[in-house]
Amino acid sequence: MSSHADPAGAGKRVAVVGGGPAGLFAAERLRAAGLSVDLYEAKGSPGRKFLIAGKGGLNLTHSEPRPQFDQRYRERQADVAGWLDGFDAEALRGWARGLGVDTYVGSSGRVFPLDRKAAPLLRGWVRRLKEQGVRFHVQHRWLGWNDDGALRMQTSDGDVAVNVDATVLALGGGSWPELGSDGTWVDTLRARGVDVAPLQAANCGFDIEWSGHFRQRHAGSPLKPVIAHWRDLHGDPQQLQGECVASEYGIEGSLVYAIAADLRETINRDGHALLELDLVPGRDEARLRAELSRPRKGRSFGEHLRRTTGIDAAKAALVFERLGKDAGNDPDAVARTLKRLPLRLLRPRPMAEAISSAGGVCLEATNAGLMLQALPGVFCAGEMLDWEAPTGGYLLTACYASALRAADGVIAWLR
Repeated sequence: MSSHADPAGAGKRVAVVGGGPAGLFAAERLRAAGLSVDLYEAKGSPGRKFLIAGKGGLNLTHSEPRPQFDQRYRERQADVAGWLDGFDAEALRGWARGLGVDTYVGSSGRVFPLDRKAAPLLRGWVRRLKEQGVRFHVQHRWLGWNDDGALRMQTSDGDVAVNVDATVLALGGGSWPELGSDGTWVDTLRARGVDVAPLQAANCGFDIEWSGHFRQRHAGSPLKPVIAHWRDLHGDPQQLQGECVASEYGIEGSLVYAIAADLRETINRDGHALLELDLVPGRDEARLRAELSRPRKGRSFGEHLRRTTGIDAAKAALVFERLGKDAGNDPDAVARTLKRLPLRLLRPRPMAEAISSAGGVCLEATNAGLMLQALPGVFCAGEMLDWEAPTGGYLLTACYASALRAADGVIAWLR
C-alpha cells in the first residue's frame, strides 16, 4: 500500500482496537498515510481467528464477478458494494501478492493462497506492519472510555488509559469467543448511544430432533449431492444444490451455511423453518416410483432402496426416519420423500459455534466513513458492523473493504 502522508496528519495518533484482518488492514492504511498507529489486541497475539479459519485452507476471497458478488450481502448489498468499489476481490488478491503470496481459483470459484495456509501470510503481514512502524500491544483488552475520554485498556498490570486523536474499533462479532470476538463490546457502545442490532449466529448449523437410532448410526454422515428447497422471508420458493452433513444435533455444512440467514430469520418469525432436501438430483419422481416398484428378489426394502436408487445408507436412513420402518409398503411415499425430504429446523446452533455472526453496529449509526454518529472520532470496521455473508471468501473480503473505508474515514476526519 503506497504512502500518501499528509502533513495535516503529522503527530496525530490513532488507536486500532482488535488484531483481526480488519484491524490489521486499517492499521496498514493509516500508517501508510503517515499517522502514528498503535494496535491493541486482547489476546496474546493478533489474527487468531484468521489462523483457525485457515486451517482447512485459507479462503481469501471469491472469483464471482460483480454485481453477483455484491448480492451475497443480502439487505446490505448496496452498502457493502460501496466498500467494494474501493477494495474488491481482485484488489485483495493483489494485496496478497504484495506479501509474496500468490493465489489460485479453486473449482468452486473460491480463492486460496497457493499453499492454502494462513500462518505464512499472517507472519509476513505482522512483520511488515512492525517494520512500517505500527506498534503492537497484546493482552490489552478494551473496556471503553474513562471520564476524560481516554480509552481504557485492561492489562495484566492493571488498567491503563490511552489518549488518541481517533480510534478504529475492529472487535469482531460474537462467534468463536475463545479467539477474542466475544461481543462484550455491545453493551459498552449501547451505553454511549450507539444503535447495535442483536448479535445472532450466521453460517451455522440447525437443530433437528433426530431419533436416537439415527443419531447413533448416522451422525456425521455427508449428504451429497442434494438440492435444498426452502422459502425466503417473502414466501418465494428458492433452491440451491450443494453438500451438507447430518450432524448429531441436526444439519450443518456449506449448503446450509449458504442459506442460513433465511432459515434463521424464518425461525425468528415462525418458531421453526422447513427445509426440504432432494436426495436424488437428476431423477424424477415417476422414474423413482417405477424403480422402487420392481421385484425385490428377497432383498430387504432398505437394500432394495439403495440398489435401485443408488443412494447411500445415510440417505436411506433419512427416508426411514421420515416414513418409519414400514416405508417399503408405500413406494409412492418413498419416491416423494426422496425428492422432497422435509426437515423441521428448530433453532440455530449457539452463536459461539457459528462461523460468523449477524447483527452489530447498525450502518445507519455511522457516516459514510464508518464513523459513529454518537461518538465523533470513533470508527468501526469488520464483522462488528451489521452485515452478513455466506462463507466462500465473502466474509473476509468485506472485512478488508470496510477496514479501508474506516481508515480513509479517519484520514479525512483528522485532516
